Amino acid sequence: MKTLRIAMAQMNPTVGDLNGNVRRILSWIREAKKAKADLVAFPELAITGCHPEDLLLKPWFVSENKRALQEIIPACRGLVAIVGYVGQDVKRISRSLRSGPNGPVLYNAAALIADRRLLGNYHKRSLVNHGIFDESRYFQPGQRLPLLRVHGIWIGVTLCEDLECSDGLIRMQAEGGAEVIVNMSASPFHYGKKRSREQFLAARAQENNVIVAYANMVGGQDELVFDGSSVILDSAGGVLARGAAFREELVVADVGVGAVPYGRQAQPRTPRRKVQVTETLGADFDRYSVKMPTAPKTRPSIESTVTEPVEEIEEIYRALVLGVKDYVRKNGFAQVTLGLSGGVDSALTAVVAVDALGAERVRGVFLPSPYTSQESEADVVELVRHLGIDLSVISITPTFESYRRSLTPMFGDRPVDTTEENLQARIRGTMLMAVSNKFGDLVLTTGNKSELSVGYATLYGDMAGGFAVIKDVPKTMVYALAIFRNGLGSTPVIPQRTLDRPPTAELRPDQKDEDSLPPYSVLDRILQAYVEEDRSTDDIIKAGFDRATVTRVVTMVDRSEFKRHQAPIGVKITPRALGKDRRMPITNGYRRL
Repeated sequence: MKTLRIAMAQMNPTVGDLNGNVRRILSWIREAKKAKADLVAFPELAITGCHPEDLLLKPWFVSENKRALQEIIPACRGLVAIVGYVGQDVKRISRSLRSGPNGPVLYNAAALIADRRLLGNYHKRSLVNHGIFDESRYFQPGQRLPLLRVHGIWIGVTLCEDLECSDGLIRMQAEGGAEVIVNMSASPFHYGKKRSREQFLAARAQENNVIVAYANMVGGQDELVFDGSSVILDSAGGVLARGAAFREELVVADVGVGAVPYGRQAQPRTPRRKVQVTETLGADFDRYSVKMPTAPKTRPSIESTVTEPVEEIEEIYRALVLGVKDYVRKNGFAQVTLGLSGGVDSALTAVVAVDALGAERVRGVFLPSPYTSQESEADVVELVRHLGIDLSVISITPTFESYRRSLTPMFGDRPVDTTEENLQARIRGTMLMAVSNKFGDLVLTTGNKSELSVGYATLYGDMAGGFAVIKDVPKTMVYALAIFRNGLGSTPVIPQRTLDRPPTAELRPDQKDEDSLPPYSVLDRILQAYVEEDRSTDDIIKAGFDRATVTRVVTMVDRSEFKRHQAPIGVKITPRALGKDRRMPITNGYRRL
């Protein structure tokens, strides 16, 4: 039995912070050495952060990323490190947007480092070009597969979707001799994904009789949250080690490999150098035979940690918290401000913000109008008391009345309608943005996915702000998250009346959301079918929904696209979020109702 100690560094990089990312990588290399690992693997694009998008069109950025790699190589004494970065081929010229017009070809690459020497590179072959990713805009696919021999064990290297490649890259590497597959990933979170991802990894391990070590990124990047949850699986699909979700961690395991099967014989090694690279064999493979100075027989075995998965609702809540924390931290904001209405949306947003940043960095503003109820004010006061945050109260009634007087000569005797409702929302948005300008706060908006989908939101009003915390959270899930959070402590933080009262914008007397919308229990199911699953109206109706209701909802969704294009980004937690996941044209004459 041969043994290899593998470490997966699930790190939290910042896109573009090359120096900071290098410091993190070097820190994790030191931790891997303390653990006496033979090999440490990092997520894809660990040096640049994921995804650098059009930073890749700047030649100096790519050059600096290559310089950063050179800082890492000398630190890899006595171990193998596989580090994600942007590779470049200056001899080949791209004729598309990849690296700019007529620029050198770029690759999503993995640097293969052993004992302070860069052995070679692997270039990702299966580029992602769906949903939130458009790698084909920047990168060319690679052509070759690497195999490293460390302590007599052959290791294949892949990047993220290479595991799913229809060309069967894992099978090719296994047939070429790989006994362990290392996959470096930057796989963003959405609910349900982690479970299916691990099942897929286990299936790949079983199908190919290989050990799979999966290193995933962690942290928030704009609307994305990477959950980590790195895992090492044996060839039967059993979990040897599993990292925690939503936090940085070094996941370490000793993997045992039996005798090398037929067709997996190693190439001869020469003892003249500590690191020996063999000749390339075959049309598809680059083989590297690595002789490391540390013998695994001299070190004691370790007991790997297998972190148990949490329930889906907790995963979603933790994703929201990390998304807010990293967006605020990585963009340099000291404090956030949000409007508190007494409703469940603003209450949940406030609780997430406090859990992410601490009460001292969250400012609440209550902006009552002529239609704000005493119950709403009391619930805001109770919420603020439970959270321990500062609260400012600014009545918008004088401003609202002033605006109405100013508009009377033009509006004349036209009846009151949504104009006056939206005017109140826009006054509130102006007030919150004034606070942002004066104190440098980031304004968090509080609208949910259900409202934004159907346009039940005011442009430049409640949509005004810098980060939309629950933008991808349907209303029914808002309630589920609020109930979950209330159950974490000895005392609920969100007032029970906030959860019990019918939802209302309180922009006119006795207003209820259901005056304008179907019940959220119905609306959310229709939206999931139409927005997330791209099902036709006929399919939705056949699923048991009223034709008039479906037609009305679909029409509202389609007509509100212009609003969503102007909305702030928010944390992605569903399989298909509003934003890069769903790129619909604003000017669109297609209708199929």
